[in-house]
Amino acid sequence: MAKGLGRGLDALFKDLGADDKNSTVQDISVKEIRPNPHQPRKKFKEEAIEELKQSIQSHGILQPIVLRKSIKGYEIVAGERRYRAAKAAGMTAVPAIIKELTEAQMMELALLENLQREDLTVMEEAAAYQLIMDKLNVTQAELAERIGKSRPHIANYVRLLDLPGEIQDMISDEKLSMGHARALLGVKPKAKQLKAAEKTASENWTVRQLESWIREEKEKVSRETKPVRKDIFILDQEEVLRERFGTSVQIRQSKNGKKGKIEIEYMSTEDLNRILEMLDNRG
Repeated sequence: MAKGLGRGLDALFKDLGADDKNSTVQDISVKEIRPNPHQPRKKFKEEAIEELKQSIQSHGILQPIVLRKSIKGYEIVAGERRYRAAKAAGMTAVPAIIKELTEAQMMELALLENLQREDLTVMEEAAAYQLIMDKLNVTQAELAERIGKSRPHIANYVRLLDLPGEIQDMISDEKLSMGHARALLGVKPKAKQLKAAEKTASENWTVRQLESWIREEKEKVSRETKPVRKDIFILDQEEVLRERFGTSVQIRQSKNGKKGKIEIEYMSTEDLNRILEMLDNRG
């Protein structure tokens, strides 16, 4: 599919090879219509529906909704907000155009319609990208080409799905921005991630304030985990082991010096086998 954002849905239908023979507007009973099961938008603003309802009551539906014939009735391809407003206005039938589309085409068009109108929340957009990649078995690069976005754009959104559900809810509710979300991805563990998100939302931090807090926390951890200074005996033994095994060897002690571990570096499978043979033949 050619890059399509910014163009009308008619151009997108042609890109997808959708049937264009039957574009006659028909009145379809609202009882026969059901929402698109692949609709990426999960929340519809009540005030927007109410405003559209009043417009429909005064002027009717100016742009037909687009439907696809299903096993029972019709599924909405584009125009779910108009459909909801029409029902709220008490209409029993709506003007519609019926298109022959595959499941894959329907998913892409639902996403593209919402992206064109900037109707999706950050998390809805992220989930939609992941769903299409899973269902159509395409890579981030392939999806980016199909919908006219950059691969980094897709990657940045999909990464947000790794955040805890509580943080995703805060992003969906617009308590946190995309900038906040990207900064939080670098916070570990998840408990600290959630703490940072809650502080950001409750104290109304800017992205820069959040990034400053994250830096301070990392510096604090770095100071607390500063490595123990090795005594001369440990340094001498490291040198002996390095000469023995012919590779880098580190002896790491706990803060109290009572326990620790020896790390022997190997550069390949062959190098590992060489070191293991030396250990087996130590007697």
